[in-house]
Amino acid sequence: MEQNNMLAMILAGGRGTRLLDLTKKNAKPAVYFGGKYRIIDFPLSNCANSGIKVVGVLTQYESVMLNAYAGAGQRWGLDTRGSGVYVLPPREKDGTKFDVYQGTADAITQNIDFIDTFDPEHVLILSGDHIYKMDYADMLSLHKESGAACTIAVLPVPMKEASRFGIMNTDEEGRIVEFEEKPEHPKSNLASMGIYIFNWKDLRKELIADMNVEGSHHDFGKDIIPSFLNQGKKLQAYKFEGYWKDVGTIDSLWEANMDLLTKSNELNLDDPEWKIYTEDIPTLPHYVSPTGSVKNCYINQGAIIKGHVEGSVLFHNVTVDKDAVVQQAVLMPGVSVGEGAKVYRAIVADGVKIDPGAVVGSPDSEEIALISKRVKKGE
Repeated sequence: MEQNNMLAMILAGGRGTRLLDLTKKNAKPAVYFGGKYRIIDFPLSNCANSGIKVVGVLTQYESVMLNAYAGAGQRWGLDTRGSGVYVLPPREKDGTKFDVYQGTADAITQNIDFIDTFDPEHVLILSGDHIYKMDYADMLSLHKESGAACTIAVLPVPMKEASRFGIMNTDEEGRIVEFEEKPEHPKSNLASMGIYIFNWKDLRKELIADMNVEGSHHDFGKDIIPSFLNQGKKLQAYKFEGYWKDVGTIDSLWEANMDLLTKSNELNLDDPEWKIYTEDIPTLPHYVSPTGSVKNCYINQGAIIKGHVEGSVLFHNVTVDKDAVVQQAVLMPGVSVGEGAKVYRAIVADGVKIDPGAVVGSPDSEEIALISKRVKKGE
């Protein structure tokens, strides 16, 4: 893929309020996942693996950590000549007052000058908070072949869940003829993944027009896509087949981590053909003592296990002390589980201490516990 053929813009400014304490001080794309990664590693790695050289990351809410993390383009091999990861928070411009991003489309509008600098033929719009692996080059090929003004990645979902998504109704050739935002009675099960490829000239013109539309949400799903349809522009559906997860809730984040431990493991983070790149933590290998046991787990380096861990995901520098039990849990970096403590069906936030003898969660609970502060015995 030529350097200026397609540029990517990752929308990474969301609050992620349903992740509760995990996003009080961090943007959702910076949340930890899978024993060693952050959520934003997935779209960035997909870009690198797809041959995209220039990536803009649009940040806003609690962006300090995310800005520093995403700005280190070498993690994804995007630091060579002619490539780069550019962090793009809202900023004051000459002749205008400072304003935050007002919507997904407005975030792109405020960065038209950045995109123009690279003069791309196509622009890829991505969400920074989904877990999946996708070759965007394949999607671009379909976009070119179809002659569409915009191509939208869609995922078949169970019909009973379709009303939760933006649904694309298509003809036999995959052309999108109707878009319905969370319809009560959906006509199809093709859900928008929030991944778009636009011809830059078409999108640029539409964004400028949308700036002056009274009552616009300046949003791709609510305004830009419907406007393209109303104008009779060709929109093409790209059907994605593979693992995809919106980890916007505690339950879905826990489920996505647990998915890594299943035999099918559709995501397969060990695939050498499509690596997910991340920060390398300089620490010692993990250690399981003679008193410890591990069964069906994802464990990162630096973890010290003296107790019993099963069906769990452990990040770097986690400590599980003697006689402690951890089952179906996600322990984020630096978590300490004291002697004789028990942790069941929970996500434990980074740096949290579970005191000796304390009990967190229940092996029979349907609810996933989020532990974001120290737990003492008897609490």
